[in-house]
Amino acid sequence: MSQTIAIGADHAGYELKDEVGRILQGAGYEVLDLGTNGPESVDYPDFAAAVGRAVQDGRASRGVVVCGSGAGACIAANKLTGIRAALAHDTYTAHQAVEHDDANVICMGARIIGGALAEEIVLAFARAQFTGEERHQRRLDKVNALEAGAGTTDQEHARA
Repeated sequence: MSQTIAIGADHAGYELKDEVGRILQGAGYEVLDLGTNGPESVDYPDFAAAVGRAVQDGRASRGVVVCGSGAGACIAANKLTGIRAALAHDTYTAHQAVEHDDANVICMGARIIGGALAEEIVLAFARAQFTGEERHQRRLDKVNALEAGAGTTDQEHARA
């Protein structure tokens, strides 16, 4: 398994990020650790952007970002073109976001979950694959159109 997963965190999430890195390495994944590596206050958008850019430029196939709640990191990561970040504090969301929505980044809150649950979540995310089913691809195409500024029509909403 040569899949590379980028990881990053702010000061609130760096300990869980380190644990996630060890879990992924133990499961056979390559890990690209983009920091931070200590408790000094830093800004989560910097690390969400670093992970997202690693996915954008192909250094990593997926990414994991950890902050206090996971919400801020998710918002920031989703500002990057081509990044589909999901907030995942349970295993169902972690794999379903990939299978149905082709998520390429997950975000977690270190103040919300602990290491045992984080392990299950990141492994569910890493092992999941986009189904490519017609309905999922159609919806992903609409998301991509929104990102490109095209939006969707009311008729398209009714069909979905």
